[in-house]
Amino acid sequence: MPIATVNPADGRTVEVFDPLDEAGVEARLARAQSAFESWRLSTFAQRSELMHRAAELLEQANEQIARTMTLEMGKPLAQARAEAAKCAKSMHWYADRAEELLADEHPAKEDVEDSGGVSAYVRYRPLGPVLAVMPWNFPFWQVIRFAAPALMAGNVGLLKHASNVPRTALALEELFTRAGFPQGCFQTLLIPSRAVEALIRDERIVAVTLTGSEGAGRAVARVAGDEVKKTVLELGGSDPFLVLPSADVRAAIARAVTARVQNNGQSCIAAKRFIVHTAVYDEFLAGFTARMRALTVGDPMAEATEVGPLATEQGRTDLEELVTDAVGLGAGVACGGRRPDAPSLAHGWYYLPTVLTDVTPRMRIHREEAFGPLATVYRAADLDEALEIANDSPFGLSSNVWTRDDGDRERCVRDLRAGGVFFNGMTASHPAFPFGGIKRSGYGRELSGHGIREFCNITTVWSGS
Repeated sequence: MPIATVNPADGRTVEVFDPLDEAGVEARLARAQSAFESWRLSTFAQRSELMHRAAELLEQANEQIARTMTLEMGKPLAQARAEAAKCAKSMHWYADRAEELLADEHPAKEDVEDSGGVSAYVRYRPLGPVLAVMPWNFPFWQVIRFAAPALMAGNVGLLKHASNVPRTALALEELFTRAGFPQGCFQTLLIPSRAVEALIRDERIVAVTLTGSEGAGRAVARVAGDEVKKTVLELGGSDPFLVLPSADVRAAIARAVTARVQNNGQSCIAAKRFIVHTAVYDEFLAGFTARMRALTVGDPMAEATEVGPLATEQGRTDLEELVTDAVGLGAGVACGGRRPDAPSLAHGWYYLPTVLTDVTPRMRIHREEAFGPLATVYRAADLDEALEIANDSPFGLSSNVWTRDDGDRERCVRDLRAGGVFFNGMTASHPAFPFGGIKRSGYGRELSGHGIREFCNITTVWSGS
């Protein structure tokens, strides 16, 4: 498969890149290992200075970086600018807090004495070169939320990015190089997916982090397990969005639309299944459908565009197959369900914002992740049924609940099987909060103190005299 920039708005190939050969990969692995031996000895102050500098460079290049992302994967330009700004903010956050997050931990004195020791503490030490296998949907953010904590912890990074965002991948390496990070601290590998296994098996790679599909996660985990190497996996999601009787339904409708179509609906943490109590179902469905139908679909470079093209032609085909299957088994189409008619959009990979009703477990959409502007709306008789529907999924990334009832809140925190529960809002990632899921949504956590410690050697230091 070629490594190429293809504009999803018109299907045009913009640039083709030659993948690295074996010698090129070997040179970068050697460089990473050499860089780690010195970088691990750097101080937090030294790392912080460089990370702040990289964040400042990203802030200065926001428009250029945003346009690169939009060109390669089709997200509306305003959202691409916001993604770049979020990355810079998170880099500053880790630059300011990494030393505190990784400070030595001291057990209680009585526990040390009970162990027969005089002193003891826990130290977080870096592991080494970490391979990051990253997706195209948030091509800067997915990488930065790994790279900022990993580099601040003293690790070095090797990026195998999705093959349809090579310009973004190269821009990431350039960003850290321009900021003054030592050569080899962060490198991009333009290689096909089939080359990943050999990288994981290389003894210089000490751990792997992957964000992507369940299939990709299984493949990486299988090889890493065989090599007994640490992995963090953030995989698919089919997040529920519960609307209960005490909710502010109008506010829920407005946020539900954003929650579903952010990034053209191509987000693991996007709300995908809207589970609505029967008491407010009709009101929600009518308002939600009207707002989804009114969204502006078009050129992602245009400021007024709210929904751009799918990132790949195959992605649109997959979405169409899910809709065809559901409709064939009795689902209703409240809006969308097809490609747009506008001639100006005919050559891009566009799909209209779609709302399906009367979804049943027989339909593929009930169990599979819809990666695009496609929402399913369920009617629930009560909270028990809403929770049953919400948990009837192989995924468990996050969840959204709209209610003003304290009892409902406690039930949802207790019973929703997901890595996050967001009330009266929508799921979002922030550097201060751990991010990740359960079930087939993966394991491990990114961001916060939990994320920066994932790729550390958590070392007990004990002294008996």
